[in-house]
Amino acid sequence: MRVVALTCSNTEIVCALGAADWLVGVDNHSDYPSEVVSRLPRVGPDLDIDVDAVAALEPDLVLASLTVPGHERIVERLARAKLPFLAPEPRTLSDVYDDIHTIGNALGLSERADALVADMRGELERRAPPRGLRILVEWWPKPVIAPGRDSWVTALLTIAGAENPLAERPVKSTPLTDDEVLALRPDAAVIAWCGVRPEKYRADVVLRRPAWQSLELVRKRRVYPVPEAFLGRPGPRLVEGARALRAIVEELAREK
Repeated sequence: MRVVALTCSNTEIVCALGAADWLVGVDNHSDYPSEVVSRLPRVGPDLDIDVDAVAALEPDLVLASLTVPGHERIVERLARAKLPFLAPEPRTLSDVYDDIHTIGNALGLSERADALVADMRGELERRAPPRGLRILVEWWPKPVIAPGRDSWVTALLTIAGAENPLAERPVKSTPLTDDEVLALRPDAAVIAWCGVRPEKYRADVVLRRPAWQSLELVRKRRVYPVPEAFLGRPGPRLVEGARALRAIVEELAREK
């Protein structure tokens, strides 16, 4: 089978299912596993896919997405080109599991999908005790954009023993004003900036915000980097995100 993956998460799911050899093209942002993606043709950034280049690869299946605003335009172009595609829109962890099953079934690898989901569940259903800590996850620093209720991140924080201060806001993600952050009173911040390499994350960007100086997270310098690859991609590496959040919560609990 010939597969083109148009998001990092889809690339990682295909590889985790043991079907890396079926990939014939990926989007420009797919970076893992490096030994796989380094040898594959690139078909453009996730929001500006070259659909003609995808078609030229003669795929049996294109794995698109509706997780990010703007992806729907790519899906419309795939449909006009009459390419066979799947375009999941996961919001919750259950959705992520379902999408892995859907992709596995489409590839004829349902048993491998079952095993992968079972492995993920084994890690992600092991919940830490609640610590009463409110952790704000930042997808972007200016304006601050954070996940809301309709994000798997809310579940990952709960698994780690913390709370998403935006857990009641019915959105995937939302920009926040300084006043809104002050009202939320997060105990800590996690920076997982989309499209930024982890080595470029800078805690001082958060710590120097003038309006945030009254927050305990600033006074106690509670700003933690976690790669966006572990929190923002709805696939197998969410397990790594949960582990990272658990470690942060444990550190904060010891401090208290």
